[in-house]
Amino acid sequence: MSKKPLISILMPVFNAQPWLEECLESIVNQSETNWELIAIDDISTDNSFDILHQYALKDERIHVFKNQSKGIIPALQLAFQHSRGAYISRMDADDQMAPEKLEYLVKALLENGSGHITTGWVKYISPTKLGDGYLRYEAWLNKLCSNNSNYEEIYRECVIPSPCWMCSREDLISVGAFDSATYPEDYDLCFRFYQNKLKVIGVQKILHFWRDYPERTSRNSPTYADQRYFDLKLPYFLDLDYAADQPLVLWGTGKKGKLLAQKLIEQQINFHWVTNNTKKIGLNIYGIHIEPFKRIANFETAQIIIAVAAPDDQKEINQYLQRIDSEDKISSFFFC
Repeated sequence: MSKKPLISILMPVFNAQPWLEECLESIVNQSETNWELIAIDDISTDNSFDILHQYALKDERIHVFKNQSKGIIPALQLAFQHSRGAYISRMDADDQMAPEKLEYLVKALLENGSGHITTGWVKYISPTKLGDGYLRYEAWLNKLCSNNSNYEEIYRECVIPSPCWMCSREDLISVGAFDSATYPEDYDLCFRFYQNKLKVIGVQKILHFWRDYPERTSRNSPTYADQRYFDLKLPYFLDLDYAADQPLVLWGTGKKGKLLAQKLIEQQINFHWVTNNTKKIGLNIYGIHIEPFKRIANFETAQIIIAVAAPDDQKEINQYLQRIDSEDKISSFFFC
């Protein structure tokens, strides 16, 4: 048995029967053996609980409980209450761990001490062809992990994959653990890691196989809709990075740009609204005059929220800002 401290793996389980045995086998066969799995059946209607129970009978490190209040957050809260490990990690019941996942994550924590969170490369697995968006997200996450630059783009997407991180129990408690009732729960936790200045250490190996399929919760639940993401992102931005003494600029007049504009207006935050869409320049939307994007060049300093999703447009926006901002006086924050 390993002499390393105990690792607690927290795993909500909902109707994961088709993939659950593969998931559990990937945990049981980890190279790091000093772990416990706290699996919470989230009121499944398939045979997930029976599968968990059978594995628990064979392996004393597996502990199974039934959720009393439906949802991922109550399941995580219950799992954390029952956990005993000095280190905490997450797992999704439809995914698979790479054989050395726990070993590499805990090794990086032991080498770097408290105040850190470790993560690693992820790879999507899918019964059907993955869309370009998923492949871009995978490549983007792995690039951030390689550079330990996760927080630099935290307003774009969740920069730490929810089932591929580990931190000490003390550090997790210091950021509020799973006490928050805010969804998306993984993104909210990521922001609290950032808020509390936990440093991210990336392991440059594929440690987690992330399954995608049409019925996956993140594809279908309103919990993960754009509205919920912006409800989360904007308050953290205003609290952590907004500089009231600089002009605030919103770039983008599409669906997401309009949603952000509404939220800024609700918060009574003054902002300039710009676009590279010639059809929108000169219009008044929600009482705000839409200006051409070149207006930005007139500001000595500025903060720019970019609500433009198309990858080619984002690339052009980056190139433009680099041309006009040789002294790094303009801060940009991609919100999509």
